[in-house]
Amino acid sequence: MAAKINNAAIDQIFMDARSHNFWLDKPVSEETIAELYAMMRMGPTSANCSPARIVFVQSDEAKAKLKPLLMEGNQEKTMAAPVCAIIGHDVEFYEKIPELFPHNPDAKSWFNWSPEFAEQTAFRNGSLQGAYFMIAARALGLDCGPMSGFDQDGVNAAFFGGTTVKSNFLCNIGYGNDAKLDPRSPRLAFGDACQIV
Repeated sequence: MAAKINNAAIDQIFMDARSHNFWLDKPVSEETIAELYAMMRMGPTSANCSPARIVFVQSDEAKAKLKPLLMEGNQEKTMAAPVCAIIGHDVEFYEKIPELFPHNPDAKSWFNWSPEFAEQTAFRNGSLQGAYFMIAARALGLDCGPMSGFDQDGVNAAFFGGTTVKSNFLCNIGYGNDAKLDPRSPRLAFGDACQIV
């Protein structure tokens, strides 16, 4: 690996980055969305299984379909965001393992022997990819507003119907309004959260 990235980059991705609920009236281009995915897909997953599947809700029609599936407190901010990404995972991701992990022809069998194990793997690695998604978004100068608080079955039916994809969480992306940020909440100290053994 190369040397440590500079402090400005670290600040943009982690130290100064905030979760946003209020958005500037500034669109996110399809080119930026494609660049975001091109970055996030490079993060590691188990046997390169890459189970994340994302629907970028951007049009007025798609937002109208999503709105009644959100908890009331999440509706206004999501409708105001330029894009809401539905981060999902394909529980039958292993069907693409021969394409994604070609140097081991038996790798599909590592996952498809048990639907429960496959779903756990999809959820775990899809969640990792959701984190990569937010890091990539911030690296591109976007702000994020990740959230739960939605009708998961309703979202699955409306946006992933007829597929083997299940939703995990939602993440609004765009350009946040810094003037409306609350003070940053505290984080746990190293000693409260970590051990070196």
